This record gives sequence, C-alpha cells and structure tokens, in this order.
Amino acid sequence: MNDDRDLSRRDVLSAAGGTAAALGLAGCLAGDGGGGSSGDGGDGGDGDGSSGGTTGNGTDTMTIGVLEDRSGNFSLVGTPKHKASMLAIEEINADGGIMGHQIETFAPDPQSDNQRYQQLTRRAIQEEDVDVLWAGYSSATRESIRPIIDEHDQLYFYTTQYEGGVCDHNVFAVGPTARQQLGSVLPYLREEYGPKIYTIAADYNFGQLSADWVKVLANENDAEVIGEEFIPLSESGFSSTINRIQEADPDFVMSMLVGNNHTAFYEQKASAGLEVPIGTSTAMAQGYEHRRLDPPAMANIYAGVNYMEEIPTARNTDDGGFVDRYYEMYPDAPYLNEEAETNYFSTYMYKQAVEQAGTFEQEEVKAALESGISYPAPEAPEGEEISLVPETHHVDHHMWVMKSDEEHNVTAVDDRVIPETFLKDTVGCDLTAEDEETQYTPQDYYEEAG
Repeated sequence: MNDDRDLSRRDVLSAAGGTAAALGLAGCLAGDGGGGSSGDGGDGGDGDGSSGGTTGNGTDTMTIGVLEDRSGNFSLVGTPKHKASMLAIEEINADGGIMGHQIETFAPDPQSDNQRYQQLTRRAIQEEDVDVLWAGYSSATRESIRPIIDEHDQLYFYTTQYEGGVCDHNVFAVGPTARQQLGSVLPYLREEYGPKIYTIAADYNFGQLSADWVKVLANENDAEVIGEEFIPLSESGFSSTINRIQEADPDFVMSMLVGNNHTAFYEQKASAGLEVPIGTSTAMAQGYEHRRLDPPAMANIYAGVNYMEEIPTARNTDDGGFVDRYYEMYPDAPYLNEEAETNYFSTYMYKQAVEQAGTFEQEEVKAALESGISYPAPEAPEGEEISLVPETHHVDHHMWVMKSDEEHNVTAVDDRVIPETFLKDTVGCDLTAEDEETQYTPQDYYEEAG
C-alpha cells in the first residue's frame, strides 16, 4: 500500500473513473426519497429503515438489517462493523445490486443496549421485513436476540470473533472462534517461549469459555496453565494481577481482556516492567490498542486474528485494496478492525448465495449458503479464498499471528488456515442434516475444561 494513504485513495478514485460518482449515487443510501435508508451517520433513531419493495422510480429493492453499535460501551468496535457493511452495500449497489435489486438498509444504532437490540430485532423482522440481518458485537447481545431470531427463522449473520459452539440453523457465526484464534497464537508462543501459561480473562461468558479453550489447547500442546484470573468488566486496576503474574513467572500470558477498562492492563504492565510475552484473542485487532496507547504499552503482544489492518495480503494493502477503499469512503475513521472485515466479506457471501438460490426467500438462501460458499476475503493471500462450512455455518479462516514491538509496529510472524473443528468433528453439529438451536461448550467434551 502506498505510504501516502490520502494520495493512494485519490489514485483509486481516479483509476475507477466513474465508479466514485456511481458510489455516491448508489442505491437508497443517499436518502433520495426512494425509501429512506440509513448511511453511516444516520440519526441513531428508529426511523431510518425501509422494507424492501419498489421505490418511487420503479427500481426493485431489498432490505438488509445492520444493527451495530455506534454509541455506548461497544461503539469503538461496533462503528467499524457498521462502516464496513455500508462499504460493501455501496459497492454492491454500484455494481447493479443483488439480482438487479438495489439494497436498502434498516440501520438504527442499538447503542450497546441489549434491551434495545431486542426491540430493534423484533422491528427489523416484523415491521421492516428484512431479508437478512447483521447484528451485535458481544456474545451477550447475540444470546439476547437469538431466541427472537429462532422464533422467526430469521437469517442472521453474527460476525464477532467469539467463544464458539453455536450450532443454529438460522445463525451464521462467521467470525473466528476461540479455538481458531487461540489455536493460532498459543502453539506459536509455546514453541517460542516455553510451556508455562498464566491466563487472564474477562469475567463473563466469553472470557470464561476462552479460558477453558486455553486449557484444552495447553493440553494438546504439552503446556500447562499455572495461573488463571477472571477480571470483572468494571475493573481498571491491575497492580495485584501484575504482581501475581510476576510471582508465578510464566513463560507467557494468555489475555482475553475486553473493553475500555481492561485496556488499562497494558499500560500498567508496561509501567511495572512486566516484559513477559502476551498472547491474545482480543487486543489490537478489535480495539486497536497499538494505535490508541502510547508505546511501549503493547510491546511483546502477539494477537491471533483472522484480520487486522496491517495483515500483508495484496487484497488488503495494495493500492486500491480493502484498506484504501475503506478509508476512501471514511477518511476520518481511526482503524479498520477485525470484525469490520467479517461484516464486509459476509455481505458478499450473502450476495453470492442469493444469486445461487435465484431468490431472496430465506430458507433457500440458507440452503445455498450451506452448499459451500467461498470468497476471496482480504484476510486470504492471493490465490486463496475462505470457505463457509456447510455443516456448522462457521468459516475456515486464514489465521495470522501478529506481533507488536516496542514502538507498536505490527508485523505478521505466522499464518495458516485453521479449520473450525470443534462443532464439526467433536460435537458432530450438522445443520445440513438436522436443525438445531444450541450452543455447545468445551466443558461438555474436554475433561481439562471441566
């Protein structure tokens, strides 16, 4: 990618000729009276959606629901998800839409409020008649709306990296699972630094199940968890935790901390002189701490991710690649995060499935998705695609281990495709053969996680 990002963005528009003008006029995102849809800004209220149908100028339309947090506790990670969805929709509309239908959006801000998520999910399904829904950052949000999703058999994409285990006919959980993320970085650190692990994790469903996966992966890689702590989301003081880590003297730490309060750990560990390598499935890729915090807070941090803005693939960083297109549309955006890429490529997977099915009818689109959709996502090196696993509705991601140095320069130190094996091989989830609406956990299958 051109070091002068602004210049490269201008070059993209110049090379695209009339495409930029087409993007500016595409679909209903411009709010031209053809059936009000929300772009990136919106008013954050409930009145910015429209059901699919026919616009005043006779253009066929369809409706995508995008419920992503642009305010509240999860706005830092939710805003890039929303933006990337809108980028994909703009591009698709400029290219003729989906089967000739321009995309309208129902996209109010859920404000990081699970009760509001439930209200908006019901409205999206019952009043806006969305053809497909993207919604939510946290696992708690997903589980708060999943009963509504299942009650109405709504096609739903959940795009956050998460603890794993959801086997649900209506849910396509296309972000990487804990087994994929931790399964990339933990073996790398075990090989580089040794077998002794200290785990720190957020004290809720995601952190607890992720810590169980650390124990499972430690057992599989001849390593040992010598300490484990669960930190309340409200906690921002880590001196005692840092002291216990220093006393335990692990070879590396596994961190599944979450949220703004927990960000303080990295600053405090640097101030305390804690230099032990730290592996993570949450830091840098989502909340871009390496950009927000002063060095050397993120020194010696290794993130297991499917995507970061810095991953060195041609589709991502070459001129005109994903990064350039994102910042061309959003020049003031602070970072292009992991979940944003997942929102982006899953929108294209949906388009591909609709066109394969030849209909927007949701059960037929689900069947098309279950046929084995692949897509050349930005995370994948040239010549490779990522694939949706028909049986589990998850993705076999191309995973990267990204290291931050003392100056917060981020480089790739390892990468490989890691299949999502827990649901398919261990649980035996097969949604092509039997409908389920279940979340499985490692405690059910691994003694060391009990």
